[in-house]
Amino acid sequence: MKTLIIHPQDGSTDFLKPIYSNIKGKTVLTEGTRKKVIQEIKKHDRIMMMGHGSPSGLFSIGRFDSAYAIDESLVELLKKKECVFIWCNADQFVERHDLKGFYSGMFVSEVSEASYCGFYTDQATVNESNNSFALWLGEAINNPLVEAYSSLLPKYQALAKANKVAAYNQQRLYLK
Repeated sequence: MKTLIIHPQDGSTDFLKPIYSNIKGKTVLTEGTRKKVIQEIKKHDRIMMMGHGSPSGLFSIGRFDSAYAIDESLVELLKKKECVFIWCNADQFVERHDLKGFYSGMFVSEVSEASYCGFYTDQATVNESNNSFALWLGEAINNPLVEAYSSLLPKYQALAKANKVAAYNQQRLYLK
């Protein structure tokens, strides 16, 4: 399976890199043009998109030639692929466009996001949640998505018993 990773270069989301570090023969786009994104999506079987985002798509963070690296203009291409969508409120994008794959809702990855979501936490708790999530998903990501999800979820749920960030996030992970 040929895997494309679209992960706009941004130090605040570097914790996601272990998710795809063990994928052999992957293509990683951290910046580029819309034309390049389209060409690469067409050439790959699995498309993994991660970073900061909104219900409208994956933010480009100034690394691609439009406001979004992934947006509704790419939906028809994505419908033909196995997809992983990891950004805040990706669930709204996936559900609105009837896409399938593994995806996240609001995903707290920073102390300020926890505050925005109505709870206090510290950086150590956020780091534990972020790093565990990425490690465990990375250990399973070479499997079919249903197996990767089934492997990740019980581990992350166990962490959630002692980590309020993981408790919040684990309720917002989906597979469709």
